[in-house]
Amino acid sequence: MPPDTMPLRTPHPAGTIPHRKLIREWMAPLSSRHTPWALALVALDTVLFCASLAATVLVRVSSVQLLLALLTGFIIARLFILGHDACHQSFTPHRRLNRWLGRFVFLPSLTPYSLWEVGHNVVHHGYTNLKDFDFVWQPLTLAEYRTLTPARRALERVYRSGWAPWLYYLVEIWWTRMMFPNPRTMPTRRAVFVRDGLLVTGFAVVWVAGLVAAARATGQSAWWLVAVGFVLPFLVWNGLIGFVVYVHHTHTRVAWYADKVAWAAAQPFVSTTVHLTFRSFMGAALHHIMEHTAHHVDMGVPLYRLKQAQKLLEARMPGRIVIQPFSWRWYIDTARRCKLYDHDARCWTDFSGRPTSVAPD
Repeated sequence: MPPDTMPLRTPHPAGTIPHRKLIREWMAPLSSRHTPWALALVALDTVLFCASLAATVLVRVSSVQLLLALLTGFIIARLFILGHDACHQSFTPHRRLNRWLGRFVFLPSLTPYSLWEVGHNVVHHGYTNLKDFDFVWQPLTLAEYRTLTPARRALERVYRSGWAPWLYYLVEIWWTRMMFPNPRTMPTRRAVFVRDGLLVTGFAVVWVAGLVAAARATGQSAWWLVAVGFVLPFLVWNGLIGFVVYVHHTHTRVAWYADKVAWAAAQPFVSTTVHLTFRSFMGAALHHIMEHTAHHVDMGVPLYRLKQAQKLLEARMPGRIVIQPFSWRWYIDTARRCKLYDHDARCWTDFSGRPTSVAPD
């Protein structure tokens, strides 16, 4: 990996967040992109994906195939993270190469490149945690929740239960906003949206057909092989991405905003993101996507430099970045407390409207 040569300087005064332009000047030396390293990452994860699928077909032991399905889902997430960088044009220095690489590594997650680009780059990054703009895990208010039908209330409870990020992402993001979205969810209509939707649909058809053919050739159940070679990995991937986007912006110290002026004044590119840390290899295994504050401050920093960028930010702005060591206890507590949001009190509440957090600084 290209070495980090950015020195740490005197931190910014505690209690303040400097303007984003200044922060990005700090990070500028870390925004250089390295094509050979990017291509090596694509090659590695592509080989891992193909090898995991091949092993699923060849091993012919149900318990092992189930474990391989989990592994395949995890590798899909790794490939997607590479595509996420490519879509931000932060993967290599070449815009056209980024677009082609992005579409390629997005295929296993069945993510239409152009629709992700609009929903993520423009909407989510442009309006992070701003109500009625950023739609990803946007919490309802108590008044909004009470207007829902009983069935929709039940679904919201499931989504916010902590065990269903896979269902949230599958239904609310992938199916509703990615796969040939209707004019209500995507008012802008572009031919490239349809082409990218057809591209990932065609890949899914080839993927499933290949598994059916492999089942016939090896004397296995086609239904079972499609389940462990396609359906379960895809659900695991949805669970991982649903979890990741949830923990990136849902925290008792992270606010959501209904007023655009207040949102802009809060320096949301720093204050609305969480740096989730791990004692294990998980952060590196997920291509450092959990160094999320650095990514939101400057989308141009490539994933292979995010760790250095995050370290720089935390050294210069001590106490202003939400750093959360991961534990299942913390995650369960967050899911228990972060159900709805009270914009007047600037706090999270439960489904009865009782406050479960205090207003952030």
